[in-house]
Amino acid sequence: MTNRYLVSRSRFIAAAPEAIFDVLATPALHSVIDGSDTVKGAQPRGPERLSLGAKFGMEMNILLDYKILNTVCEFEEGRRIAWRHFGGHIWRYVLEPAADAAGRPGTTVTEQWDARHVPARILLRLLGYVRRHPANIEQTLAKLDAYMSSEAASGTGSAPDQLR
Repeated sequence: MTNRYLVSRSRFIAAAPEAIFDVLATPALHSVIDGSDTVKGAQPRGPERLSLGAKFGMEMNILLDYKILNTVCEFEEGRRIAWRHFGGHIWRYVLEPAADAAGRPGTTVTEQWDARHVPARILLRLLGYVRRHPANIEQTLAKLDAYMSSEAASGTGSAPDQLR
């Protein structure tokens, strides 16, 4: 059964789940991997690394600059992380150890936008979010893959903003 208010995409990334999780749990890196180009940066007073119940703010732009406060609502170290803001929808990442067709170890990363329990979810559809999110999620997963294979992720030097 499909539900238009649960958008989910997966991608194999040739990196360990723990390494990918470290990127997802670091708000300062969210703008680097954001496929929608709406996340502009983390607000300075938030945590450097996320944990269950952590609150973190992001600088955003959809036609106008604004700030959004998120709360981590799901957290399983190295496997699952999700957050929501006042609108109620959830951004979730699920990481599963996997191997590609050549047997190369890595992780299947599933990103989800979950608005199934948002009372005013019809507004999200009318505003076009349901239509735009599949492509945005695919682009986020592609950017995450590129980041994980970059020198920045391996710790050998390149700055994260070189991926933009």
